[in-house]
Amino acid sequence: MCMQDVKWLQTITTMPILVKGVITAEDTRLAIQAGAAGIIVSNHGARQLDYVPATISALEEVVKAAQGRVPVFLDGGVRRGTDVFKALALGASGIFIGRPVVFSLAAEGEAGVRNVLKMLRDEFELTMALSGCTSLREITRDHIVTEWDAPKARPAPRL
Repeated sequence: MCMQDVKWLQTITTMPILVKGVITAEDTRLAIQAGAAGIIVSNHGARQLDYVPATISALEEVVKAAQGRVPVFLDGGVRRGTDVFKALALGASGIFIGRPVVFSLAAEGEAGVRNVLKMLRDEFELTMALSGCTSLREITRDHIVTEWDAPKARPAPRL
């Protein structure tokens, strides 16, 4: 899909159009300029290219580029409640959960889906509690450290 497709879609529907597959600031700006109502950070499960960045690694760049103009969602790589917490801390408006749901559906049907969603929710709530967060609004970037964060100098302990 190219950004001209967004403009064309807007001529045939009044539904909001979300652009999926965005992993760079440049594509975020282009999607917003084309009129996208939202962005879905996705590498399509890395099925097309095995060397694309993980969605969690691309999320913060996309969120910063969107500058709050449209919601940014994360799609891919979510396996635990801590992944949901990290995505929200990095600025995601919401998270799509694919493989855990599909795998649990295949293994145990509806009950499996209910179970995996409960597990994710329980893990997420525990992570919030352990982080001192009582609401979604309290989850901030300060709650996580990523591998791309610059190490912060710490004062030497006084002996």
